[in-house]
Amino acid sequence: MQSLASLIENWPVPTAAAAVVRADGTVVGSHGPTAHRFPLASVTKPLAAYAALVAYEEGAVELDEPAGPEGSTVRHLLAHTSGLAFDEHRVTAPPGERRLYSNAGFEVLGDHIAKATDIPFADYLCQAVLEPLGMAATSLDGSPAKDGVSTVDDLVRFAAELQAPRLLDVRTVAEATAVVHPGLKGVLPGYGHQNPNDWGLGFEIRDSKSPHWTGGSSSPRTFGHFGQSGTFLWVDPDAGLACVALTDRAFGPWAVEVWPPFTDAVIARFGPNAR
Repeated sequence: MQSLASLIENWPVPTAAAAVVRADGTVVGSHGPTAHRFPLASVTKPLAAYAALVAYEEGAVELDEPAGPEGSTVRHLLAHTSGLAFDEHRVTAPPGERRLYSNAGFEVLGDHIAKATDIPFADYLCQAVLEPLGMAATSLDGSPAKDGVSTVDDLVRFAAELQAPRLLDVRTVAEATAVVHPGLKGVLPGYGHQNPNDWGLGFEIRDSKSPHWTGGSSSPRTFGHFGQSGTFLWVDPDAGLACVALTDRAFGPWAVEVWPPFTDAVIARFGPNAR
């Protein structure tokens, strides 16, 4: 069988690191400088979302309390349905009517949690998620939408947490990784219009999207995120696997071409039907 290294060695990137992890934290395959710190871009969002969910379980915020534009809630901000524009604090639709992927929404979310907890959001993320999971090489150096920096070694800890939660009730994670406001159309950045464009609370859900950055063999329940810095993290509950890949080349046609077959090969190599 192919090793993880052989699956990645032809990627047209200067540097790549990747790992595959099971729910018990066992890393079943890895490649590259897994301790190297890479900019995450939008792979920051699942980390920020997890901190928001900790704040919810601690009672600092409620998912349905007002946050953001008039009529919007914490839930809307997490699910990209607040109506805020992509990178501007400008309302372009009523809350709950369209799936408008929004960096601005996550920035508003971070500010809301910082005010509710009286802790700067980057510090809250560290205290609520990074420190408990031992993610010492991870930091948030700006926007909670896109300015995280981390390593594969750290993100496999987070990927294991997503599969077998310790910081959150398993029911909260199940809600976060199920479709919120189903049936909404929207644009999946880099992949065009999707109908429906399903998301959970901070996590993109694969469902039947096509084209998509995961594989043809990925289950509809697969959830995760990719980033414009050439990064991704997915969890496939049906395969019993999660995968993290970080690179130092911006997302583009190269990623559209190589990521899906890579994911298919990972599932074939390490999934429940592997031989």
